[in-house]
Amino acid sequence: MAESKTEMLQANRTDATITWVGHSTLLIQLDGVNILTDPQWSDRASPVTFAGPRRVTPPGLALEQLPRIDVVLISHDHYDHLDVATVTRVAKMHRPVFLVPLGLKKWFADLGIAEVVELDWWDNRMIKGLIVTCLPAQHFSGRTLWDRNQRLWSAWAVAGREKRLFFAGDTGYYDIFKEIGTRLGPFDVAAIPIGAYLPPSIMRMSHMTPEEAVQVFTDVRARQFLAIHWGTFDLTEEPLKEPPQRLVAEVQRLRLDPKDIWVFNPGETRFW
Repeated sequence: MAESKTEMLQANRTDATITWVGHSTLLIQLDGVNILTDPQWSDRASPVTFAGPRRVTPPGLALEQLPRIDVVLISHDHYDHLDVATVTRVAKMHRPVFLVPLGLKKWFADLGIAEVVELDWWDNRMIKGLIVTCLPAQHFSGRTLWDRNQRLWSAWAVAGREKRLFFAGDTGYYDIFKEIGTRLGPFDVAAIPIGAYLPPSIMRMSHMTPEEAVQVFTDVRARQFLAIHWGTFDLTEEPLKEPPQRLVAEVQRLRLDPKDIWVFNPGETRFW
């Protein structure tokens, strides 16, 4: 990232921006508040450094380039979304408030991180003037063979003075997104996962195809679609570059405006 852009992000106190670091990690700036989603800067999405899914695309922004981070949103406890080394560094560098689904507060406490707010689905908190709502998603949790579904998973909504953002986290498709759109929409931006869908016999319940992601975009009544959860870790059987290709094809099939569909390069920033 060019130094001028880094300086812009660090100095920004007024403009709404969104930067895709990679995978499900976003830097969101809204009403002078800086938010990270599912921060993952490690080389592997794994409990060990010598095995597990390796990062194939480097982070688009270095941790050291981040502005002051006020809030971190965690969708669930899988290694590609919740990374010990990253959250430990972020907590030490910025001392943000971590907003997490039910069951994760103790996990953070065991790391010595105390600034954690644990929420159930549909609960919300006012954080630095923003209303942050924990939302339903269709996924699962677990970091070992012994803790499967012992912690909740979630999507998130962030509402500022004038703008609203939806972060889907990691999820399969189901009708709850229509209710989210009715209750909390419309959204200015919806960050929706488009990767990790093959083979469908294994992935269908917990991940979406690009085509289903477009349906979520419609369900939550968003103005802009931002594609996440693709091209960073080689997690499943589809080619790494296939998800955005299928997304573009679906947009063309439905005759949607391609300007409303954002597929970022790592480190790319746009105003919203």
